[in-house]
Amino acid sequence: MPIDLNCDMGELEDALHEAALMEYISSANIACGGHAGDEATMERTVRLALLRGVAIGAHPGYPDRANFGRLEIPMAAADIEQSVFQQIQRLDAVVRRLGAAIVHVKPHGALYNVAVRNAEVARAIGRGVARWNPDTTLFGLARSPMLEVWRGMGLAVAGEGFADRRYEPDGTLRSRQLPGALITDPREAAAQALRLAREGHAQTICVHGDTPGAVAILKACQELLYQ
Repeated sequence: MPIDLNCDMGELEDALHEAALMEYISSANIACGGHAGDEATMERTVRLALLRGVAIGAHPGYPDRANFGRLEIPMAAADIEQSVFQQIQRLDAVVRRLGAAIVHVKPHGALYNVAVRNAEVARAIGRGVARWNPDTTLFGLARSPMLEVWRGMGLAVAGEGFADRRYEPDGTLRSRQLPGALITDPREAAAQALRLAREGHAQTICVHGDTPGAVAILKACQELLYQ
């Protein structure tokens, strides 16, 4: 089944773990200095992606390293736009130096989840991306309003599903503050990935690199999706 398998990368100090994750994905969303990452981690992760033929994406988040970008913080729309633009630029400088190109952008953590329900935040993200490159594809929650906002701005989008996260009845992701938010069993995660792919609304499936057992989950997803 031809579907993209992505992972948030460049967020961890464990280079060996990230190299193992890279074995099973087709797209890497690389942290670019907001919630995590610096020039050294960006270069390391880009080199790994190039070695494995993995597509490179930017992963901008709230500029809140203390909370890993997983808490909503008050920011004006213009400031979100500027932060997203600057984070992508920072990664782009590394990527270009290594002879590659960024092909997609995926917001991180709380910024992503706020944009699902807040059109103003979604538009601010879209403006930041468009300032950098209006032809870039944006990854966003499948069947959510954020995708319609970006489509309305003339931006290309890819609906995203999550193998390692549980959903609420309204299609949003269960908060990490609640029990059972993560799926850590590889078979259960792979089954969810396959269901999301078959439903046809998701063009890319995510497994988070810091989910316990992420490598085994990605391996199981790859085997089931690409069999």
